[in-house]
Parts: sequence; C-alpha cells; structure tokens
Amino acid sequence: QGRILEKTGLCSQITFGRYVRQGRKLGEDPKLFIQDLQFNKVPVRVYQPKATSDGRRRGIIFFHGGGWVFGSLDTYEKVCRYLSRESESVVVSVQYRLAPEHKYPAAYEDCLNATLHLMRNLEHYGVDPARVIVCGDSAGGNLAAAVSQTLAGRSDLPKLRAQILIYPGLQALDFNLPSYHQNRGVPLLFRERAAFFALQYLNGHALHMHEVLEGSHIPPDMRLKYRKWVSPDNIPEEFKVRGVKPLMPTDFIAEVYETVKRFCEPNLCPLLAEDAVVHQLPESFILTCEYDVLRDDGLLYKKRLEDNGVRVTWYHLEDGFHGIISLYDYCGFSFPSGKRGLDSVVNFLKSL
Repeated sequence: QGRILEKTGLCSQITFGRYVRQGRKLGEDPKLFIQDLQFNKVPVRVYQPKATSDGRRRGIIFFHGGGWVFGSLDTYEKVCRYLSRESESVVVSVQYRLAPEHKYPAAYEDCLNATLHLMRNLEHYGVDPARVIVCGDSAGGNLAAAVSQTLAGRSDLPKLRAQILIYPGLQALDFNLPSYHQNRGVPLLFRERAAFFALQYLNGHALHMHEVLEGSHIPPDMRLKYRKWVSPDNIPEEFKVRGVKPLMPTDFIAEVYETVKRFCEPNLCPLLAEDAVVHQLPESFILTCEYDVLRDDGLLYKKRLEDNGVRVTWYHLEDGFHGIISLYDYCGFSFPSGKRGLDSVVNFLKSL
C-alpha cells in the first residue's frame, strides 16, 4: 500500500507507515494520572498510579519500537498504561526524534537526556532511586540497551535497577545469523526491513542495503575481531533446527564501509560494547520470539551478559513474532502470546 502511494507521488512509504501506526487518542484512565511534559526538551508522557502508595514507586523509562522511524506516545499508549497499572509503577514514555529526518545519534541522545532528567528529579515523581528501570521493544530495546551502557559507569547518579529488552535489535554487522534466514519473510519485520531501518537511522537513507545484507560492509579484520560476540557459534543448537544456510563470504567493499562505519559504535550496536562495560550492567530481562529475525540478537546479548556475571531473566515466546507486544489490544486485535509476553514483563517488574 505504502509503495503504491509513493509511486503515485501522494506520500512516502514512511509517511504512510506513520499514519497507519499512529494509534488512537484514548480517554481518561480511572486508575492513572497521565500528563504530557518535556524532560530536557524531549516530549514525554508520564503515567502515575492514582492509588496511594506506602513509599516511593518503581520508575520505568519506556522507549517505543518502530525501527527508529515509526512510533509515537499514542502508538504505545495501551502498553504503557498496562505496565503502569499492573506493576503499580510510574512510567515515563519518551517521544524521541525519528529517522530519517533525525539521524543517529538523535534518538539515542533524546532517550539519554530524558533518562538523565528523570534521574535528577526522582522525588518529584515519587520514584524510588533504587528502582529505576529502562525498558523498550525492538528499536526501543536497542535504545534502552545503549542508555543502560552509557549510565553503567556513572557514579553521580543512582544506578539503574534493571534493563528490560523486548526483542531488541542490537547489531548491524551480520544480517545472516540463523534467525535472519529462518524468519526472513515473517511479518512484522522482514530481513530486508531490518537493514532498511538500521540504515535509515544511521544515514537517513537506505543506499547500500543490498551490500549490508550480503555482509560486504564490514572489513574482514573487524569481522574477525567481533566474531567472539557476533557469530552463529554462540547461538544454542536448538535454535538452528529450522535450517541454517552457511554464509558465503562476500568481498569487502571499502566505500560502503565508509558510509556505515558507525555501525561499530556501541551506542548504535550495543552488542559490540567492551566486556568492561557489559560487566557493569544491571540485572536484565530479555524477551525473544521464535519467529523474529532479531531473535538471535537477543540470544547473543543474553550470552554476553551471562558471561560477564550479569543476572538475566529470559523469556522466549515459542509462538511469538516480532512486534507482538505493540499489538496488545490494538484496534481490537489481541494475541494470547503477546499478553503472555507483556505479563512476563510485569512479573519481572514486580520482583524488583
């Protein structure tokens, strides 16, 4: 549909996609105070339970998904209300700037700045400094992981209590991991789209998408360097039963690398952070879906965290697909496994 409209010159695919995903304005919530504010000039929506509380509440900073290109406060309104009500936490949903108009690191900087503002004003929102959690799905999971890494070494702020990464995208070195092949044509995220979104975020366009999918955008020495973290060898065998094609090495193209070399920055691809950083990360919750090209990004990060002594709670939706959480109660749709995934997040929050 978006392509047809783009060809007729009515609007771009991205504009159309945003329109379709914009979400509807909801009425009041009997259990929550909801207000739109700005944290360090970044628009946020704050959800606070109305019920009286014995002490300060958990604070969740939520970064929405949508490939860094789509998504808004309204799109994730139901998800954030659910998290706030069910876990009795203060939720701050962040409206970071979107690509391609705003390229990396705009989204990351907005998420970091909004988080810093909350960290410095916790008492104002009745949030317990010992229980601040970053959370996000898909591209939002990428942003949560990046913010968590940035804050890991800070001594001037409260330490994050946890990070919740819901089918996060964490690397752009290898679009040929087993899950990328097994689920290449599974909605809501096709393999091509994953590379398309990463390039939109990085460069504001998707030139060289083919080369990136083939793997000719990374120099052989760097591929070797990161092999200890980004490799099918680190993925448990049970995830390879649906068939895996060995990757035929492609020729490295230097001029493509020049346009995408920032893919090697951990703020963009958190899976590439050094052990010294990963070692300091807070307790983590990772949700993966079997039918998701990004499944292996989550599995690889789980291994890295565990190898560095970080406690990980892992929840795998055997029947889940990418984006299933954002479809919670969406236009009358609901998937039982999406509700299970959301409830697994709530249960983790209640344990903190």
